[in-house]
Amino acid sequence: MTTWPEPFSAQGKFVTVAPLKLEHLDDLVEAATDGELHRLWYTTIPEPQNVKDEIERRLNLRERGTMLPFAIIDNANQKAVGMTTYMNIDAGNRRLEIGSTWYRKSVQRSPLNTECKLLLLSHAFEELDCIAVEFRTHIVNHASRRAIERLGAKLDGILRSHMIMANGTIRDTACYSIIASEWSTVKANLIWQMEKPRD
Repeated sequence: MTTWPEPFSAQGKFVTVAPLKLEHLDDLVEAATDGELHRLWYTTIPEPQNVKDEIERRLNLRERGTMLPFAIIDNANQKAVGMTTYMNIDAGNRRLEIGSTWYRKSVQRSPLNTECKLLLLSHAFEELDCIAVEFRTHIVNHASRRAIERLGAKLDGILRSHMIMANGTIRDTACYSIIASEWSTVKANLIWQMEKPRD
């Protein structure tokens, strides 16, 4: 039986997304150490000592067909600087979510995230013929929400009391999507964001 979507790699100017493997462990431990991002209470980023468990969790979900995990590789040094996934995969309806994404602190607010999303969205809409791609984040994660909105995704709504976080708080989840008819405009904007002159 073929699992949809099948693993793939995609390379851009700044970043490559490649199927996640245990071989990325050392780079990702280093990435998780950069900025102590696991201390952010409203998101789920592994502590450095738990990165191997998180890689194995994602790979197990891949075996079950519910997630396709990637390492995010910085082309400048060929090191993994974070992780992302296709998740909540609904093959019958050709829908998926891009999520469980995190980057080491030192590459945040760089072109890597924009290009990573461009690569993953291009594959979803142009190769997989998705009808929609979703993004979800904690309602109080304002940086993530702004980044999702900059992509061109639109707010579908708020799932109230959606999840219980590791610290026991209840997460309201902001749900966004890009639909197939919007893709050409979103793609043009992402390419412009990559190419526009910087001050």
